Amino acid sequence: MDRSFASLAHTSIMPNHTWRPTASLENLKRRHEITQAVRSFFLAAGFWEVETPLLSRDTVVDTHLDPVPVALSWDPAKPTEGERYYLQTSPEFAMKRLVAAGADAIFQITKAFRLAEAGSQHNVEFTLVEWYRVGDDLPAGMRLLSDLAAAVLKRGPAKMISYAQLFQKHLQIDPLTTTGEQLLAVARQHSVSVPESFASEDVESLLELLLSELIQPKLGFDRPVILYHYPASQAALARLDEADPRVACRFELFVDGMELANGYDELLDAEILVERNQTNNAARQALGKPPLKEESQLIEAMRAGLPACSGCAMGLDRLVMAAIGAKSIEEVIPFPTRQA
Repeated sequence: MDRSFASLAHTSIMPNHTWRPTASLENLKRRHEITQAVRSFFLAAGFWEVETPLLSRDTVVDTHLDPVPVALSWDPAKPTEGERYYLQTSPEFAMKRLVAAGADAIFQITKAFRLAEAGSQHNVEFTLVEWYRVGDDLPAGMRLLSDLAAAVLKRGPAKMISYAQLFQKHLQIDPLTTTGEQLLAVARQHSVSVPESFASEDVESLLELLLSELIQPKLGFDRPVILYHYPASQAALARLDEADPRVACRFELFVDGMELANGYDELLDAEILVERNQTNNAARQALGKPPLKEESQLIEAMRAGLPACSGCAMGLDRLVMAAIGAKSIEEVIPFPTRQA
């Protein structure tokens, strides 16, 4: 037999192992136990579980979050032609519509999707735990998040620190008054590579870069850390603090150098959300990204009356990673997107 042919024949019968899960069955069983612990925590706290659509005409308008677009055809003969829908980056819009309709304390464990997400902590398809409770403010929202982390991770209550305090502690700068030139100097001092697309006046992007490169990798190893009072420019869907409008009532949880959760004392003013959508779309277009739909059913719900509440989204995959000490998301999900 010809050697090259023999080699080809041998290759063709070699077993293909990509059908196997990337996570061990032991890890997947632990994931099940952690998921049930999360569900039990919320049920014991008086929350009730809801389900909302993964497909929607609406989507969050964020500079850095990119939804997966879907052409939803109503004609099977033309499956690629249809209305523009989006796989949701989180269930936020639909859950807030439920709150506006009268739901008082709700949670959900669901899939979410974000375009081009890849890496040790990212997958295009992932699992979120998201919750909202009417009457909670920023401190109450942070306490609930701390209690959940303590119940699941068994590392005690979270340490609370403001965004400004954190930057002053680690980099000796005030993020609320600093300039882009000062931030570039800090980046050079610490040998942080700054993308060429970053302008010197883009304080927000530079702050995010320094946080992710120099500070975040140090957070949450002895006990969880909740970072709060982000700059107003990073408010997303949080309201601004009435006592200091330079900061937003936004908070995040960090464990083992990973961001696990992002929460808000929720923005209630629909017209402010309209303005933020316009600003975010302008920023998206400056980065070469397509604009996203600015009007939404959430805006209509907010105009009808969204009650004061706090909400938070936690990455279940990362929570499991922190609980079992995994280094990659592939250790806690069965089939990553490229093997799905």
